[in-house]
Amino acid sequence: MTFPPPSRRRAFTLLEIMVAIALFAMVVATIYSTWILIVRSSQIAQKAAAQVQRERVAVRTVENALMCVQSFQASMKYYSFYVQNGPEPVFSFTSRLPDIFPRSGKFGDFNVRRVTFSVEPGPDQENNLVLSQNPILMDQDEDEKNSPLILAHDVKAFVVECWDTNTMTWATEWDDTNSIPPVVRLTFSMGSRTSDGMEGPAETTTRMVALPSSTLPAAVQAPLH
Repeated sequence: MTFPPPSRRRAFTLLEIMVAIALFAMVVATIYSTWILIVRSSQIAQKAAAQVQRERVAVRTVENALMCVQSFQASMKYYSFYVQNGPEPVFSFTSRLPDIFPRSGKFGDFNVRRVTFSVEPGPDQENNLVLSQNPILMDQDEDEKNSPLILAHDVKAFVVECWDTNTMTWATEWDDTNSIPPVVRLTFSMGSRTSDGMEGPAETTTRMVALPSSTLPAAVQAPLH
């Protein structure tokens, strides 16, 4: 009695297994690299969109305050229009603010307030654009002094220029305390940082705002006899 020869089954060699593992690792690495690239691109796009939104909110807040500016020659102590540029810019004026203006709920019915926009150093060695307010006839409270509203982080430039009708030029300082300029030009620039903390390109926004009001002369404020 004869038995059939045993079937010869071909097994994978060690070399074939190593080649298969190497190919699988290459496929996994390619998928991972693609996924990382997609995630980083999404993060960059989100940061860019958030930065544009912060710029829009900051500039829009200044514009909204300017559209409600008030000035009275007989009360310039409370209604002065002040512009200071340079390394520590300050922009301050009095405005009748709407209820939707930031932090309006804090001041109750005192909607005529002095608003001050300034660039101040932050905790991370960056400059922030901050907004502080106080009702006229009142001093600024400690909360506003210590915790002003931060409108934007990493501010590279905040420049306010006023159109001077006497010289027909843009003035970087407003010394005429008895009037307000007819037009204000704002230049606002924010920086950006990459995921590794490196400094990115700065985005600059420029707006021109025509003030809808003018200074009320003192003679008009005088009581009639």
